[in-house]
Order: sequence, then C-alpha cells, then structure tokens
Amino acid sequence: MANVSTRKGVIGILTGGGDVPGLNPAIRAVTFRALREGYQVIGIRRGWGGLVDMVRDKNHDNSDNFQFLTEDVVNRAGRTGGTFLHSSRTNPARVGKSSVPAHHKDSFSAGQNDLTPEVLENLAWLGIEYLIPIGGDDTLSYAVRLYQEGFKVIGIPKTMDNDVPGTDYCIGFSTCITRTIQLTNSLRTSAGSHERFMVLEVFGRYAGFTAMLPTMAGAANRCVIPEHKFHIEQLTELMVADRRRNPSHYSTVLVSEGAMFEGGEMVFEKEAADAFGHKKLGGIGDLVSEELTDLSPKYNNGQKVDVINQKLGYLVRCGDPDAIDSIVPMAYGNLALDLLLNKIHGRLVVLKNGRYDNMPIDTVTSTKKVVNVKEHYDTERLRPRYASFEMKPLFIMTSE
Repeated sequence: MANVSTRKGVIGILTGGGDVPGLNPAIRAVTFRALREGYQVIGIRRGWGGLVDMVRDKNHDNSDNFQFLTEDVVNRAGRTGGTFLHSSRTNPARVGKSSVPAHHKDSFSAGQNDLTPEVLENLAWLGIEYLIPIGGDDTLSYAVRLYQEGFKVIGIPKTMDNDVPGTDYCIGFSTCITRTIQLTNSLRTSAGSHERFMVLEVFGRYAGFTAMLPTMAGAANRCVIPEHKFHIEQLTELMVADRRRNPSHYSTVLVSEGAMFEGGEMVFEKEAADAFGHKKLGGIGDLVSEELTDLSPKYNNGQKVDVINQKLGYLVRCGDPDAIDSIVPMAYGNLALDLLLNKIHGRLVVLKNGRYDNMPIDTVTSTKKVVNVKEHYDTERLRPRYASFEMKPLFIMTSE
C-alpha cells in the first residue's frame, strides 16, 4: 500500500482537460479543508493519466503520477493560474494501443482499451476513498463512469467555454471573458489606425458563451457562434455598416472556434482526434477573414477592406485568475468537502441562479449546455439578443 495511516481517510484530487485560471485555488480549498478535517490528500498528476500510468509497487518511482499535498504546497500555488498537478486529455476507457503503459501491454493489446479496472485498483492501492476530479464534460464524463462502477466521486466543473450541464458557472469562464474584453480593446488601436475589420477567433467548440458575453459587454460589434450557421455575405454587410458608422472606421467580430458557415461544417486544424473523440479545432477565423476581404468591395462602394486577424487562444486561459475565479473555486472546494463529510457522493457542485448547490454528477452526460439561440441570439443582427435584465443570473444567458 502506498498510503500512510490517517485519522479519517484519504481524498484524491485531479485536474483534467485544458488549463484555466482557478484550478490551483480549487485544489488549495479542497486540501486546506480536508487536512483540517483530519483527512490526507493525494494529488493525482496529469489528470486521469496519472491513474493510468501508475505502477503498483512501493519501490517504483510514481512521482510523475501522484503526490501528497500539504498546506505549504497548495498555498504557494493557490494564487496562480494553471494547475500545478498538470493535466492531460487521457480517457482511461479509451486508451489507444500505442498509449497503453509498458507494464500493461501484455494485458491490453486491442486498438482501444478500457483500463478502468486498473484505475480502480490504483485508487485502492493508494487508499483513496473519495475522488474529486476538476474538469469539463470530458473529464467529468469519466468521473460518471467511476461513479457507475461504485466509486465515491464528487465533481467540480471547470471549462472556459462554460458548457458543463447543470451549472451556471464553470471555473475559468470569468477570467476568459475578462481577458477577451481586455485583448479586444487593446487591439482596437491597430484596427482603428488602419481602418480595418478585426476578426478574433475565441474558444468555444459547441457553445458560444465566450463570444456572446464579450460582445454583449461592448467588446465587439458582432459574433458568430456554433449554435447558428451564419451567412458570410450577411456578416460582411453588417461589418461594413458598422465600420462606416464608427468614427475610427473599423469594426470587430468575435468568431467561436466551432462556428460554421451556412452549408458548411466545423473547421479542424488537424484530423487526428483526442481520447474523447474531439479533433483539434482551428482555422475558422482565417476563413472568415479571407471571405470578408474578398466580399467587402460589394458592400463598400467597390473598395476592399483589409483585416486584422488574431486567434486569442491560450492568451485568455493563461496567467492568474480574476476575482470570480479566485472566489468560486474556493467555494466549490468547500462545497465538495461538505458533501464528503456528510457521506454524500455522486454529485457535481454547481452555481444555479446565483446560489451554490449540487446536482447528480450524471447530469454531465445526460444533456448538453449551449446558447439558447431563440432567446439570446439575434440571427438577423448576428449579436446577443436581450430585452430585460430583471431577475436574470449574473452571466445572463448561462442558466438553463
């Protein structure tokens, strides 16, 4: 056994999927509360990858796979962005033949392998009784699998896309929106100086919240989102009109990475898919930029309008968390411990209509969370629709 004797038991925590600001504050909150309640805390490194690669031998160096957490360790990291436990997009239920660890290759040699039995054995070897995974719908979908296998799991929602079902808020979203607004406003100086269109590609595979909220806040004139296939001529005409009305002669559109032309499909950077079946998106911003330039003379008295084209990408997910992504992770971590101490598991901690709560964790796999186009998106104007803010949640359109 790898664990040492503790008064109450052992809690495991891991972070999976993409990094966002707010992960380290969540790890800190869980660890501080757990240690003070008499539990030991083990951090699983590299998300589900650490539980796949682990070697159940006390003489083996598993430092790449797990570490014991202390107040000193998490306190130093708790004010910073990213995740000091590191992350991966490993799906233990679908491990490709080439990714099977060397010590398992004799037992798992299929094209796709389900290593869940090994994950459960590794958790038992570590003495972990409760597991708190922090992640998006991919990471948490495997947490659902472990719960179905009988393991005690409490999930914390994290993703800058803010598209985990069951909660109004996912860790990382506020910092993403804040950075998007800041960067868009900074790039205005170049767009205005050269009287250009500005096309900024932002994250958002299936949900357009990261394009909608900054546009609603005034960072952009228009946005195109995955939930509505847009007509490029319509967008061009709107952008030309916006540019004409602007005293500095520029206009801005935020383009979700999952946005699609009318009659088209998602644009992928490469065809290879990750362990959860997702191909890497990227390139729709480039295509929109090319089309806007080519079509602009039609709506601009025969004159071409050039484009400033920028993919914001990792710029909005790096660095330190903002205020909300420092406070919410602290609350989520303590909510998870409240459930654990009351011997409740199979839950997802959430924010609903401004109040902290919890939901069944299988909510993550039972539905999808996307922009309600009819209620919140004006398909004629290609921008957010809103009439009244009375009694709306903080982020307006993220409640289900």
